[in-house]
Amino acid sequence: MVKASKGGRRRTRYVMQKRARDRGLSPITRMFQRFEVGDKASVSLDPSMHKGMPHARFHGKTGTVAGMQGGAYLLDIRDGRKMKKIIVRPEHLRKAA
Repeated sequence: MVKASKGGRRRTRYVMQKRARDRGLSPITRMFQRFEVGDKASVSLDPSMHKGMPHARFHGKTGTVAGMQGGAYLLDIRDGRKMKKIIVRPEHLRKAA
């Protein structure tokens, strides 16, 4: 038997895939997005940027900005019945309504 891979990007074949027209690096303006404490932000993983990427289970989840940690944001996200605090760089966040 072959031992299964345990990497951080396993089972993400379609989550971390860009459409053909969107391939390559994302616009630099995504890195300069600003969020205030209390803003709603949704996690949208950008596969072209590896740094500051949260775990794939948080892709599509929406949370509240709780603060900053360096150049990244602390996000409070509900995972089941638990509140989790994740660290995400702005390239992987979108403003939520």
